[in-house]
Amino acid sequence: MTPRQALQQRLNALENHLKSENPNLLPIIPTYRQFDRLLYSMGLLQDDESLATRIPWWPMIAVLGTFSAGKSSFINTTLGANLQNTGNQAVDDKFTVICYGADTKYEPLPGTALNADPRFPFYRISDEIEKVAAGEGKRIYSYLQLKTLKNESVRGKIVIDSPGFDADDQRRSVLRLTDHIIELSDLVLVFFDARHPEPGAMQDTLQHLVSKSVRRADARKFIYVLNQIDTTWKEDNAEAVFGAWQRAIAQSGLVSGRFYAIYNKKAAPPIDDETLRARYEAKCDADMTEIQGRIAEVEVGRGYRIVGMLDSLTKELEGEIVPFLQQALARWRRGVLIGDAVWAGLLAAVLGGLSYLIGGESLGRFAGWLGETGAGGPDGAGLPIRLMVAVALLAGVFLAGHHWVRGWMARRVAAGLPERMGEADLNPRNAFLRNTRFFRTAFRKLPVGWGKRAKGRIFAIRESVAQHVQRLNDLYTDPAGRRPHPTEGE
Repeated sequence: MTPRQALQQRLNALENHLKSENPNLLPIIPTYRQFDRLLYSMGLLQDDESLATRIPWWPMIAVLGTFSAGKSSFINTTLGANLQNTGNQAVDDKFTVICYGADTKYEPLPGTALNADPRFPFYRISDEIEKVAAGEGKRIYSYLQLKTLKNESVRGKIVIDSPGFDADDQRRSVLRLTDHIIELSDLVLVFFDARHPEPGAMQDTLQHLVSKSVRRADARKFIYVLNQIDTTWKEDNAEAVFGAWQRAIAQSGLVSGRFYAIYNKKAAPPIDDETLRARYEAKCDADMTEIQGRIAEVEVGRGYRIVGMLDSLTKELEGEIVPFLQQALARWRRGVLIGDAVWAGLLAAVLGGLSYLIGGESLGRFAGWLGETGAGGPDGAGLPIRLMVAVALLAGVFLAGHHWVRGWMARRVAAGLPERMGEADLNPRNAFLRNTRFFRTAFRKLPVGWGKRAKGRIFAIRESVAQHVQRLNDLYTDPAGRRPHPTEGE
């Protein structure tokens, strides 16, 4: 099977999945394919790639955080099942993907179940791991596992529990998986442990989990949770610990956003002081209610995010990627022109040097040889053949140097361009190299595939996005109040 056929098979599997699980999203796929065709023509996507495969098409919730921060306990409580092992030490060293299934699988399925199934957002993730850590791609079972739960709380969703995160000790492949999960998730819960009141020791973790999120357009999807806050009751310093973590988060770049404090009331030791217990429980209940509300929102928000990505990409393409390519092409063009000038000067110098060495008399004989009767007529009328040959040879030497300069400058500029750029990981390096092929003129200022026709396609995609949003609004809103209320007519 060719890569292109594999992509088509994956898109067909996606359509079949949406038909059964969420048919409201099915009309969006043709718009993604329309965008694919534009990106193919520009070289920003390869023929065996699609924007539709770079996002999960069902809600995805990621639970990340430091070692023993109570992530697994939170998941067990939220899902209503003791699916994950818990403990004070690190008890799981893999990312666990939890989804609905016909049976509850407390014994996990291997990572291959995720890597080889195009319906999951980890399809062929081993290839990405291999890029950052040679030889690790074949050990996908060391990074991922799958568990299923027969429970309505997880139907239509994917929940991911992460191993304890410590940016100093984890391999690059684990960081790559973490970034991949963050990119695809609709909601990211970042857990910290209130039993460690010195967040300064966690600066590397904060840097990776917080600093990378604050400049994102979808930064609202991050929730920061200080777990096991009940451990502060004896000193009655919950506010001080909470404040210390908030300051640490702020130093990592987060100046806004919601920060929660919770604990597991069933697993926590009793709080002897009734007044303190009531205060802690009230705070925990209020924050848990908000967190659960955010979890419930992901099903509605997913449709809008899928559509919103299209609108975001059109703006990103016009406002960032195309100007970025134009700047790269301008640098290449300047380099080619300077190289041509230098090469022409070298040729002129060589010819001048040869004429000097040959001398005037020899040069005259050479000129006479060029001027002998050619194909233009009986008395030498027309351009002599030998002169034509000499000019052609000189032009050939110049063009050979010109193409060498083009290729050298293209490789030099391309080396400084990223392979992945933007929200959809488009490939500006490949797009740039497509513009520097030998049959492309260096004086073209617009990137290949971009022009009036491409802008017309962008306009059509935006119109489709507006229609998709209106259709989603019709599903979830009713400003005119025309829909019958569930209690009407009873």
